[in-house]
Amino acid sequence: MTQLIHVKPVFHNKIWGGRKLETVYGYEIPEGPVGECWAISAHPNGDCPVLDAAYEGMTLSELWDAHPELFSGVAGEPGSAPGGDRFPLLIKIIDAAGDLSIQVHPDDAYAAEHENGSLGKRECWYVLAAEPGATIVVGQRAANRDEFAQMVEEGRWGELLNEIPIQAGDFFQIDPGTVHAIKAGTLILETQQSSDITYRVYDYDRVDDSGQKRSLHLAQSLDVIDYAAEAPASGAVTAPEVDGVCTLEHNDDYTVERVRVDGERVLAQPYPFMCLSVIEGAGTIAGEEVARGTHLLAPCGCGDLLLTGDMTLIVSHL
Repeated sequence: MTQLIHVKPVFHNKIWGGRKLETVYGYEIPEGPVGECWAISAHPNGDCPVLDAAYEGMTLSELWDAHPELFSGVAGEPGSAPGGDRFPLLIKIIDAAGDLSIQVHPDDAYAAEHENGSLGKRECWYVLAAEPGATIVVGQRAANRDEFAQMVEEGRWGELLNEIPIQAGDFFQIDPGTVHAIKAGTLILETQQSSDITYRVYDYDRVDDSGQKRSLHLAQSLDVIDYAAEAPASGAVTAPEVDGVCTLEHNDDYTVERVRVDGERVLAQPYPFMCLSVIEGAGTIAGEEVARGTHLLAPCGCGDLLLTGDMTLIVSHL
């Protein structure tokens, strides 16, 4: 029987990052402000090393190419697995000690044409923790491109942006074209397409260690914003929880579920692969001890997974 796959997270320093990836999760992280843990990633900007002895020396992207049968593809035929020529998902934990830029992401078609064949970036956020008074930006109020550009030029951010209070357990789906910003005092688990394309609308005139402002991408942002998208009023989860499982999101790129374990449960794995992230508590998965901050890949053919303990997971798959 195929075993679970273990990868080593990749960490990214960010101007807005903090140290909670170390203090809360116990990860060994670089010095300075660290904003992102790429926990399961095969993206070139953060390709996770595979830790299992059978695949020693490989990264997740190399495993995807060399062993497509692990991901429900055809042995010896790279690109035959669902998701095509690359591992299609990216799982992150984001530690926002400061505000992230006001930003927007393109869809697949725009990214393929303008970003050297990249995937677009559809993503979703599960709020792991939020300091009192924390807020988040999801959506905007301009009716069209010209109005958005004018409001940006005049600095009318309070009128333009849809900013709402948040708390732990909130969930937001961020489709391409949605103006958004994670704000200070927030820990988030992000499930997204394997893409690193971000268009910044505004970055608070911050400068980096060398005294330079980060690049803005207003022209591209104006191209891709979905001006008709309805902005949410809350991130409260309203989807039903059935036998401890709540489907948070289901779309063409991923399905994301919250799975609660209280004692023992069996989790079916009929998918090409499954990403498992323990976000609270501790227990076992397929006999292996896990705790908050553990991330695992359950490959094709591994069979149903026995989960025991008192814990909550975010599970994602195609």
